[in-house]
Amino acid sequence: MTNATLTANVRAETGKGAARKIRQAGDIPAVIYGHNREPQSLVLNARETEKLVKSIPVSSTVIELAINGTTARTLIREIQRHPFKRTILHIDFQELVAGETVTVKCPIVYIGTPEGVRLEGGILDQIMHELQIQVDPSNIPNHIDVDISALKVGKSLHVSDLTVPAGIKIVDDGTSTVCIVQQPKQAAAAPADGAAEPELIRKPKPDDK
Repeated sequence: MTNATLTANVRAETGKGAARKIRQAGDIPAVIYGHNREPQSLVLNARETEKLVKSIPVSSTVIELAINGTTARTLIREIQRHPFKRTILHIDFQELVAGETVTVKCPIVYIGTPEGVRLEGGILDQIMHELQIQVDPSNIPNHIDVDISALKVGKSLHVSDLTVPAGIKIVDDGTSTVCIVQQPKQAAAAPADGAAEPELIRKPKPDDK
């Protein structure tokens, strides 16, 4: 499980006008919500937040959010960005409660080289790059390993084929394809050696005899 820390301050003003002023001051408006907790408006330092977001797997990192002297264990649930500048406009945090499972997206790490690639010239098509899992916040994995070394050409792995550690439940549809080894692309057939060239037939001109 990956952990990180971030500092936030409570803000009293809400609304679009207040959020605009916060961004102009070089900060980011945010909100925290969770079990038995009223949504609370926050302010984050833009530089510190941007640096953190770039360095972690956002969807599966537990963030210790320091808020005016108290600490809350949270997950980032949504990041709103500017459509062109890609700067962060707003962040939603969910407070985590001990004993309550959460649903997070976890990266897939493919282990090994498929037999169909090594021996048959096949091509691995990685269709899924992350899994949606339900897990206790204290046991969120950094990634899910998927062994593909025995996969042959024309064969695929589905969500229902995967084995995950105890305490983790995959939420994705069991029939969804995780990856497949495709047939190798066939090169265009070259003419056999010694094959006769096609005869060129010339249309006679009127003055030919």
